[in-house]
Amino acid sequence: MDLRIENLSKTYGNGVRALDGVSLDIPTGMYGLLGPNGAGKSTLMRTLATLQEPDTGAVHLGDIDVLADKRSVRRTLGYLPQEFGLYPKVSAINLLDHFAILKGITNRAERKQTVEALLKQTNLWQARKKHVGGYSGGMRQRFGIAVALLGNPKLIIVDEPTAGLDPEERVRFLNLLAELGEDSVVILSTHIVDDVAELCSRMAIIDKGSIKLEAEPREAIEALRGQIWRKLIAKDELESYQERVDVISTRLILGRTALRVFASALPEEGFEAAEPDLEDVYFTVMRGSYPA
Repeated sequence: MDLRIENLSKTYGNGVRALDGVSLDIPTGMYGLLGPNGAGKSTLMRTLATLQEPDTGAVHLGDIDVLADKRSVRRTLGYLPQEFGLYPKVSAINLLDHFAILKGITNRAERKQTVEALLKQTNLWQARKKHVGGYSGGMRQRFGIAVALLGNPKLIIVDEPTAGLDPEERVRFLNLLAELGEDSVVILSTHIVDDVAELCSRMAIIDKGSIKLEAEPREAIEALRGQIWRKLIAKDELESYQERVDVISTRLILGRTALRVFASALPEEGFEAAEPDLEDVYFTVMRGSYPA
């Protein structure tokens, strides 16, 4: 089952054009949606999750018309928004049981089996009787995924899921997401490039409401081979270099500035060729330098 998005547009009452003719074909598996804050990612995710209407366009999940048949979509949708509320004084097992009832799992034995299986899958079984108000950020995110997985959804949407997680929790959470992508369409909306690089077989970069690039991460990286250069310079030299070469990113290392530059040939003496990565793809796309 794939997800087809055709010419979605959305302009808010204040004149902000959040989506501008977005079209994507998203297959089963992990799909990354990269973009800065305010790029239109959350608007697109809320539209796919049937929480708001676009001005124009169409969306189909397999044979389901997402915009016209919201009830059918919601039966097979798992959604983890960027921020979500929980009842802090309720245990995880009781709260997940409550959400399972709301999802329509009314048979007690089936619900018990489902809840226990999801708590084990998300590595929360040992903390199942603990109030969710006492959970860490990573545990809350994993509980959110457990809620999203109720009903065995075929479309799973996660919005900025690793923001604020410590490295250990981030790895645990990303491993969990990778498992989910085997049988469902999983859309990972984020501004964290490494999340997409590590998980997604396809990706799109969105900015100012429009898709700037849609590709396989490996292919997108390969297109930059031989065109990324690096050099360490003194901090006070940066402005001069920015006037002469196409600086796509900088990083401060032990008091010196590491430049990464886009150029089809050696930009200046002293630069050396760098192995391109997905962060280079992202920055060149955002600067309008990415090769067509």
